[in-house]
Amino acid sequence: MDKPELKNFTKPESIKDYPVGPSFSGGHLVSVNSGWRTFKPVVALDTCTGCYRCYLVCPDGVIVKTEAGKVAVDYDFCKGCGVCAHECPFDAIEMVKEDLQK
Repeated sequence: MDKPELKNFTKPESIKDYPVGPSFSGGHLVSVNSGWRTFKPVVALDTCTGCYRCYLVCPDGVIVKTEAGKVAVDYDFCKGCGVCAHECPFDAIEMVKEDLQK
């Protein structure tokens, strides 16, 4: 399954142009929603066994399986809740302070 496509919302010019119902069809996101995160999960790939427990418990569904049998985190949409790190039985995920300077 592919990642949802990111689209910009354009404000309609007239009240008649506003959609009735959702602004976008399914599979489209209007913004990256991780800007308020304080900590982010960092996966130690040498420690990860590919048990996928983190993948199963992630409330945002931002952990993906890689072809190497490990996991990766989509940081654009990870909110930094730490559930993955808490549930990892091998301590392969560490919550690291987010670097806010870009």
